[in-house]
Amino acid sequence: MNRTRVFTGSPWEPLVGYCRAIRVGNRIEVAGTTAMRDGEVVGEGNPYVQAQFVLQTIEQALQELGGQMSDVIRTRMYVTDISLWQEFGKAHGEFFRDVQPVATMVEVKALIDPLLLIEIEVEALLMEETENGLK
Repeated sequence: MNRTRVFTGSPWEPLVGYCRAIRVGNRIEVAGTTAMRDGEVVGEGNPYVQAQFVLQTIEQALQELGGQMSDVIRTRMYVTDISLWQEFGKAHGEFFRDVQPVATMVEVKALIDPLLLIEIEVEALLMEETENGLK
């Protein structure tokens, strides 16, 4: 099976040796994604803004691989302060209210930059097209 990859220019991608997202067949996996743009944290101190930015980045990666947010079947949210769950959840709900993938939110000790509040990864499964329509 072919592997198609998406890179976002994160300084960690070449250093660590990973891509933002990969498509193999009808499956797309998106790596843990944070609120970083050009080496700077977006939405410093704001859990809602950081989660929104992360989900927009994920949406772009999915689209580059022929997917969309409605194809997402699982999300994993790693947060540095679980007491802010409503702000993270509000952003998540704006993207997935109608999709309702399985979701996990857990508190972690730290992320790669101390100003980051959330990291999200997703799994998506695209419908396979056949001669007679969708499977």
